[in-house]
Amino acid sequence: MGLFARLRRAVLLVTITMPLVNKNCRGYDEVLSLTKINHMKYTLNSVVGGLSLLFHLAVSAQGSGGSWAYYGQDAGGRRYTALHQINTRNVGGLKPAWTYRTGELSGYAGTYALEKAAFESTPILIGRTLYISTPSDRVIAVDATTGRERWVYDPGVDLHADFSEITSRGVAAWPAGGSQTRAGDTLRIFIGTIDGRLIGLDGHTGQPVATFGHQGTIDLRRGPGENTSEIQETSPPAVIGDLVIVGCSIGDNGRFNQPPGVVRAYNVHTGQLAWSWNPIPQDPADSAYATWIGPKAHQTGAANAWTILSTDPARDLVFVPTGSPSPDYYGGLRLGSNLNANSLVALRASTGRQVWSFQVVHHDLWDFDIAAQPVLIDWVKDGRKIPAVVVGTKMGFIYVLDRLTGKPLLPVEERPVPASTIPGEQAWPTQLFPVLPAPLGLQSLTIDDAWGPNPNDSDQAEARRRIAQYQYKGPFTPPSFQGTIMAPGNIGGINWSGMCYDPVNGILYTNINWVAAVITMYPRETVDSVRKADPDALRGDLGRMQGTPYVMHRDYLLKRDSRGLVMQTKPPWGTLVAIDLHNGSKKWEVPLGYMFDPAIEPEARKWGSINMGGAIVTGGQLIFVAASFDGHLRAFDSRTGKVLWEYALPATAHAMPMTYQLDGRQYVVIAAGGHGKLQTKQGDYLMAFALPGR
Repeated sequence: MGLFARLRRAVLLVTITMPLVNKNCRGYDEVLSLTKINHMKYTLNSVVGGLSLLFHLAVSAQGSGGSWAYYGQDAGGRRYTALHQINTRNVGGLKPAWTYRTGELSGYAGTYALEKAAFESTPILIGRTLYISTPSDRVIAVDATTGRERWVYDPGVDLHADFSEITSRGVAAWPAGGSQTRAGDTLRIFIGTIDGRLIGLDGHTGQPVATFGHQGTIDLRRGPGENTSEIQETSPPAVIGDLVIVGCSIGDNGRFNQPPGVVRAYNVHTGQLAWSWNPIPQDPADSAYATWIGPKAHQTGAANAWTILSTDPARDLVFVPTGSPSPDYYGGLRLGSNLNANSLVALRASTGRQVWSFQVVHHDLWDFDIAAQPVLIDWVKDGRKIPAVVVGTKMGFIYVLDRLTGKPLLPVEERPVPASTIPGEQAWPTQLFPVLPAPLGLQSLTIDDAWGPNPNDSDQAEARRRIAQYQYKGPFTPPSFQGTIMAPGNIGGINWSGMCYDPVNGILYTNINWVAAVITMYPRETVDSVRKADPDALRGDLGRMQGTPYVMHRDYLLKRDSRGLVMQTKPPWGTLVAIDLHNGSKKWEVPLGYMFDPAIEPEARKWGSINMGGAIVTGGQLIFVAASFDGHLRAFDSRTGKVLWEYALPATAHAMPMTYQLDGRQYVVIAAGGHGKLQTKQGDYLMAFALPGR
């Protein structure tokens, strides 16, 4: 049978099969379009007539056939593609196709930037061009098949300024998804900068768009709300319709009245402010207003959306994941449940009006921001599709909500949690636990969980002493003067690395951190005497929490020595897990990476690694993820969790990879540049991988 005859037969089979897979798919009619036929021609070159192929073609309208035009692949952040040229059978042959060097590190001379810089960016593909941002917010366009530089834009961020972290996770494009621009318009690339600017660039030239804001720039530090001088942007904006929407990254431990985490929407053509939304309710008529109790409660700051927003253009919705109010670890000036903080909030994209809010932590005292991008999926129950949104949290909790109402679709329950012993504090008496999926990661800790590389050695004895001296009464144990163990900790569970979702099989994948933190509170008047008694006691992460009676010190159950980071809790320390969202059950969980040299510690591969950087899933039944301290990009079998391929990168990669197909060749691309605060190997590499001979 000739290629055309096979193609025609495949189209017919897809037409028959598709209603069984996704009979309500909005893109169903597109399967017969010329674009989809061309895509099938490429995929049929790899596998002709296989049932798995037909299923993946059937959802190509959902899996966006060969592009990656959003940070999370699509507007809903599923991080899935139907591409399967690279698959479980041939991934072992994956080789570097090209490497681009950004030259970023040369710009750090004479500054402390290297200590804070993290190359966390994921490129987007528009047409044949990749657009990526560097830690200092330089935007670079490169040819997607060769890595050849097209242009570079440098916003001139002052790296001598005092930034908490120097990073950018990516850019966004208008029109959303890189669709065709209207007559007279041009492709626009938007970036938010760590010094509080929103910049619009011509996608073809890299020059600022003069009609947007002031010569291409909006100063977000002069926006609505008070005390906006501390606003930073570390995540890509969201683009929906003719609006570009930004949250913000704001410090939340310096004082109780940090800037509020206002979300803003601007017209993509003019830069005119369309609307703004403040997570700290200011209107007494707002039902959330009464949940902030105290004369200064509504002066509270933060509760900001610093991570990636998701949008649903068909329903005119933007999903905003908010963080903890300021300060993170003391809420005596903001008693109550503090609704809209630590919440997933659905806003009407065209107006900014709040549609619903779902709070994952009441009266946060643990820095439990929603750090992961919300994932928009179609959830199936009794054969009926329900538009849903999946929320992953630092606690290792996953909630599946109705996208239209915010109501849980899988069971959850309020459970009692410990009370606070800090004068002036009133911890909320219950917290919301998911029943399904069951909580992931580090959910309990005892002295028997103390760990050292060798049993009964001094490392393990030291770990046992540390654990024994602190207070721990299970998840949500409040901060204390004695010192409280947080298990999971604030960098535990599902962090900004996020989740990915396979719509063909209904499986959610995510990487997990198993890291415990230690929080100790000090009355402000005792700090000087504590320092005199022990100069090392307050070194490290100190939250001054100005305006409150206390100072906070944060540490972790680990130590750093000549071996690197030595964990003081039993492994695993990082895992990759698969959750069946049909019923909330765990399919598999495997270690992710390693933190010790396996040549010295043969068991290291079983222990996993602290990880920062997300995973993606493909129609080739592969999960691609780096993220770990050992600096490898890996491909896992999405059905079993088995590692099928790994490549030692020239620097560690704390970014999410992406994939696309051009000229019949599928590429996997990742930014490898390390992380200053984690002290992993740094660099300036953008690397593409492909199968040879394609």
